[in-house]
Amino acid sequence: MSENQWFLENEKELLETARVAREKRESERAATEQAAARDALKKAHFMKCPKCGHDMAEEQLGDIKIDRCTYCEGVFFDPGELEHAYLKKDEERRSLFRRLVRL
Repeated sequence: MSENQWFLENEKELLETARVAREKRESERAATEQAAARDALKKAHFMKCPKCGHDMAEEQLGDIKIDRCTYCEGVFFDPGELEHAYLKKDEERRSLFRRLVRL
C-alpha cells in the first residue's frame, strides 16, 4: 500500500483526531483566559470601597468584622453581620454602634 493510498483511506480518521485535539486545546485556553479574567476582576475590586473606590480595612467590633473605607470612612457589612448586630441585647447593640461611629 502506498503512502498516498494510506492517507486517502485514513484521512477522515486523521482529520477527526486533529479536530478533537484542536477543540480540546481551544477549550483549555478559553478556560485559562476566563480564570485569569476572573482573578484580575477580583483583584481590581476586592476590598475596595463601593462609594469612592479606595482601599478598605477590616475591623473587629466585638464578634462582628466590619469593612471600613480608609478614605471616606464608609462602613460596610458582609451578609448577615448587620442582622447579627440587631439580635444582640440593647446595651450590647448600643455599645457596638457607638464603637462603629467612634463615639
